[in-house]
Amino acid sequence: MRTLKENEIKLLLGRGCTCGDWSKVRIESESSLEYIQNVHFSGDVSLGRFDGEFTLPGGLKKHSGVRNATLHNVNVGNDTLIENVSNYIANYDIGNNTYIENVDLVFCDGVCAFGNGVEVSVLNETGGREVKIFDRLSAQVAYVLAMYRHRHGLSERLNTLIDQYAKEQSSERGSIGNNVHIRNTRYIHGVRIGDNAVVSGVNRLRNGSVLSNAVAPVCIGHGVIADDFIICSGSHVEDNSTLERCFVGQCCRLGHGYSASDSLFFSNCQGENGEACAIFAGPFTVTHHKSTLLIAGMFSFMNAGSGSNQSNHMYKLGPIHQGVMERGSKTASDSYILWPARVGAFSLVMGRHVTHSDTSNLPFSYLIEQQNTTYLVPGVNLRSVGTIRDAQKWPKRDARKDPDRLDCINYNLLSPYTISKMMKGIQLLKNLQYSSGELSDVYSYHSTKIRNSSLRKGIGYYRTAITKFLGNSIIKKLENLPAGASDEAIRRELQPTSALGKGPWVDLSGLIAPKEAVDKLLDSLEQGSIGLSEFSAGFHEIHSHYYEMEWTWAYDQYADFFGYPLETITGAQVIDIVRKWKEAVIGLDHELYDDARKEFNLASMTGFGADGTKEDKEHDFSEVRGSFDSNSFVTAVIDHIRAKEALGNELLDRLAR
Repeated sequence: MRTLKENEIKLLLGRGCTCGDWSKVRIESESSLEYIQNVHFSGDVSLGRFDGEFTLPGGLKKHSGVRNATLHNVNVGNDTLIENVSNYIANYDIGNNTYIENVDLVFCDGVCAFGNGVEVSVLNETGGREVKIFDRLSAQVAYVLAMYRHRHGLSERLNTLIDQYAKEQSSERGSIGNNVHIRNTRYIHGVRIGDNAVVSGVNRLRNGSVLSNAVAPVCIGHGVIADDFIICSGSHVEDNSTLERCFVGQCCRLGHGYSASDSLFFSNCQGENGEACAIFAGPFTVTHHKSTLLIAGMFSFMNAGSGSNQSNHMYKLGPIHQGVMERGSKTASDSYILWPARVGAFSLVMGRHVTHSDTSNLPFSYLIEQQNTTYLVPGVNLRSVGTIRDAQKWPKRDARKDPDRLDCINYNLLSPYTISKMMKGIQLLKNLQYSSGELSDVYSYHSTKIRNSSLRKGIGYYRTAITKFLGNSIIKKLENLPAGASDEAIRRELQPTSALGKGPWVDLSGLIAPKEAVDKLLDSLEQGSIGLSEFSAGFHEIHSHYYEMEWTWAYDQYADFFGYPLETITGAQVIDIVRKWKEAVIGLDHELYDDARKEFNLASMTGFGADGTKEDKEHDFSEVRGSFDSNSFVTAVIDHIRAKEALGNELLDRLAR
């Protein structure tokens, strides 16, 4: 870079340029001066080479350069185009091959942390669970910040580290990376924009970071207003969406006028049309409907039906209440929950619920409202086609291309977390039977009602799922066992390889882990042994050893559930477990098969075959939906039955020999 020569200054003056002090303007190449026109320079300005051109949609070509703009303390990279800035750009570093056209105002005014350190009043609108966001925030770190307030020293240490990080990221200069496209945008104040981002038609961006990169670009579209925010790689925020004090994780999609305040959205969340206030949206939280309000709740792998709503106050001390819907839960259309309440994992909520129930130890249930009473149907969601379909689709819908994945996500439907709850659920249901009598028509539990038939079936569903999980685990451990192996060889093969895993397990918004392992990591942070980056890496380390720790937990369950301690197990006892596993898996698959068939009965054909006969209706239905036997999910269930039967038979054969 060099200062301008006298003849170069005259050339620029002749091209309509002005400057109070030309000595502060520096250029890379004299040949680029012909691409600078009608520009007012102020403060320290440096300009790169302007050799390249841009090909726009439709085939129009524009040469790089600076035209019709005011630049104050701006560094411009090579082959960048800045054109038609109606106000000015100030205190910004702009990268190479970047396209900026038809913007009003882009500036940084004083020291800015670009959204780092902003406090988000998540879950409790009145405060108490604030999460300080930063551009390396993961769902797990946020969970600890929001939910572990009972460990004051931990919260204090974590917030201090985030404040330090925010200070390190602070600067008086904003930045726009390489290959960025900014068009028709009105106002950008104190925003750091990463490589390959597209910012088009935006109304306002203020105090934030757009963590775009070449592998996972970020798109911010028409009408967006975002204040005090961070948007992570691969995400799209478009179509008049409004964000205030929000963190948007990797590969999220917010659009169609979605409005969110004081909320956290982690990997692969989708929000359209509706509204969010003070929510903790863990991975794969999805809401698509205009009439849906999510407020003061914690969710993950959740799908909100149209008209879903919650209340976080009872008109007494204000909006102080919160609720939790554990992973995989769904709400039906027009459902309502009055917080505080807790809904067990993979449960379905239908109707209006105002009794503050807690069903966390009864996962895979239906909560149904009848005449202002909450009826609980335990375990029935285990045999639902929708539940299995969800479990299959989540890994396929993980859109993260950025190799630097912030969130740890465990997709397992059955895990020590859910299985341990089912074990508690069986005991809980048996205790209800014992205390109220086996012949009672209805049982009461945590402000809910459970019918006698539902209770008995629930115990059966939970037993089936536990058998399936423990059977899967032991078959996996013995997959390399040679034929004719002795009982001693079987026991050696089954020995755990991890010391961690015993005791209770937790779900930290996508990460399923032993509480003991999590507590050790939290202790290390609280005691000052590790810093912020090591803390985040610690969750990934725990996540990478999930299956070893899962087996350590499962190892101790066979004695209680099957009556066979693995320390003394024999081949004959393993055969018995595998036979029970086969029966459970195939039986559950047949129930799923029957559930899927309901989608192909005559009632489902209502509305098909317009103006025709019954045969026309059936033919129209098959043309649109296909036949039952050719449905992809049905064929997958049939293949699963065959595969599991073959797997079980193969192990039984090896053990028998």
